[in-house]
Amino acid sequence: MDGKVKECKAVKSGNAPDGREVSLAQVRNIGIVAHIDAGKTTTTERILFYAGRTHKLGNVDDGNTVTDWMIQERERGITITSAAITCAWHDTQINIIDTPGHVDFTIEVERSLRVLDGAVGVFCAVGGVQPQSETVWRQADKYQVPRLAFINKMDRLGADFKAVVAEIRRKLGANPVPLFLPWGRESGFQGVIDLLERRALQFDDATQGREVRALAIPEELRADVEEARARLIEQIAEVDEELVPKYLETPDLPAEVLRPAIRRATLAGKLVPVLCGSALRNKGVQQLLDAVVAYLPSPEDRPAIVATEVKTGERIAREVNDAAPLSALVFKIATDPYVGRLFFLRVYSGRLRKGQNVYNPRTKKRERVLKLVRLFADAQTESESLYTGDIGAAVGLKEATTGDTLCAEHQPVALERIQAPEPVMFMAIEPKSRADREKLEDALKALASEDPTCIVRLDPETGQTILSGMGELHLEILVDRLRREFSVEANTGKPMVSYYETVTATACATHLFDRELGGKRHWARITVEVSPRERGSGHATEVAAAALRKLENHEVLRDCLEQGLTDGILTGVLARYPMTDVLARVTEVAIADEETATDVAFRTAAVMAFREAALGAGPELLEPIMCLDIVTPPEHVGEVIGDVNGRRGQVRDMTMRGDTQLIRAQVPLAELFGYAGAIRSLTRGRASYTMEPDEFAVVPKAVREQLLNR
Repeated sequence: MDGKVKECKAVKSGNAPDGREVSLAQVRNIGIVAHIDAGKTTTTERILFYAGRTHKLGNVDDGNTVTDWMIQERERGITITSAAITCAWHDTQINIIDTPGHVDFTIEVERSLRVLDGAVGVFCAVGGVQPQSETVWRQADKYQVPRLAFINKMDRLGADFKAVVAEIRRKLGANPVPLFLPWGRESGFQGVIDLLERRALQFDDATQGREVRALAIPEELRADVEEARARLIEQIAEVDEELVPKYLETPDLPAEVLRPAIRRATLAGKLVPVLCGSALRNKGVQQLLDAVVAYLPSPEDRPAIVATEVKTGERIAREVNDAAPLSALVFKIATDPYVGRLFFLRVYSGRLRKGQNVYNPRTKKRERVLKLVRLFADAQTESESLYTGDIGAAVGLKEATTGDTLCAEHQPVALERIQAPEPVMFMAIEPKSRADREKLEDALKALASEDPTCIVRLDPETGQTILSGMGELHLEILVDRLRREFSVEANTGKPMVSYYETVTATACATHLFDRELGGKRHWARITVEVSPRERGSGHATEVAAAALRKLENHEVLRDCLEQGLTDGILTGVLARYPMTDVLARVTEVAIADEETATDVAFRTAAVMAFREAALGAGPELLEPIMCLDIVTPPEHVGEVIGDVNGRRGQVRDMTMRGDTQLIRAQVPLAELFGYAGAIRSLTRGRASYTMEPDEFAVVPKAVREQLLNR
């Protein structure tokens, strides 16, 4: 990382409480999110440069950016893992997470948005709102994260600011409000027009955009600027009641009156401020930083975190301050070659100290934090404490996993866990030699602990180790990491589609397990009810409280029942595919006596009762359906649509984008292997496409028969 600052320097502030480097109001936790190639990493690189954290501009094409530090990222020119970085702008500490744009690494965006207070959505001025842009926007909606929009690449051929703003409104259901207009476009792009201050901003190329000259608005743009400013004020007044009296008194309001109104409306999710520029050409990024400070929330602007009190099961809100009991969420795990496993966490309340004991409600165990660090991509600096609102990492935890809560033992609470999407592809993997078997198992275990969408399981029929992930690229990266980071060579099979099983009705079954094993009798009669859940909600297990109330050692037996239900769900009933969107509930438990009520009896009876109930509940196979976006010249539309139909796909939407046609379709993933070559052949290499997982759907009868008989 030649020329880059590796040490995190304190951001000083005069009004911070004792021990803090800045006050809570001066903290911004933001994410940079977008579709692949929209310019997230380049924008982040410019932010660090202008904030004084780096002294040399890195570029993705040169493989020398700060946040794309993995060797796989630099080789491919894409972001694979989210990187956390801290910088300062106008006495405000900005904690940034640069997230991937590729659909295979969507979990990185999901878990980042879970712990962030605000986000910057970066959009390509040519590509507009692309599929992954919609995905990350929906993820931000899910966590009610206030956002800014930065329309990047205004210097590119085909750049269209107004069209992208219209797409943000139409496709994302947002209320975009431009605060800046582009000054010129394509090769004539020279700067931005500040609507609030009525000025043109020009960026000095000689100082790499550090010097910004404020000029009078060119005469030929003045009418358009006044019209846009009037529309801006009107849009703000429509969503902010406090501004209405002033607006009615005089519609031409000054910037100092409009900024607080924009902030209130942004925090309430009623509008999205829109900025523009070209990160690669060093234009418009300082204004983006100003907007982050002015309009995105500090931790104290966000609602208090709601948690479940472990002892009572009640939902409570934790105060957002350092004096409150500790509650922190582990949102990511990474392996560092020097310090070992890093547990990325966000502190929601209280203060976490180096050497402190913390309680994990999931494991019901106490753990000790050996070291705390603040992050700068792949570099860290040690810290004595992390405060409310801070994002950092802990070292020394032994049993924590992604989504775990760390809290005060005397007031234990559990925060909402992070939900990972179901993998859509898998492949068999085995060591190249017997000597590597144990190393491979340990390496796969480490990868699975870091990445919730990396699932490792043993096929009960073939004995093969199965590695599942979110796509071909994801699996390729995992295997590459095995070789480079863990020095494990492995043989892999061909990537295949991950099918799942589900149920379509509700059914009950009772199984009696009565056997003598090892000279001891094992006896249990278990009744299990299986019912469908909403598509995409995953699986869940329950044990009715009344069923175990009279039994001694009921907590241990409850764990055995839940493990038995989980075993049944993971092995399925039709073709041994894992089950999803299923609720398995133990409704009745009977025993002969306490002596024969063993772990083995409970677990086995639960598995068998579940399978019998699932077979009676209308089991079906599910397959992953992809959202496929194809951009093609109009003369090839017929061939492309015909090919989509031949792949069991359905065209959902067709729109013109400039002189090209955008076709949006839903196609089963199983039909898309080799699609890159097919689309090139159909359109003579003139079309492009992107795809992302959309949903799981019941497979047609003919496909089901093929899958069950193969």
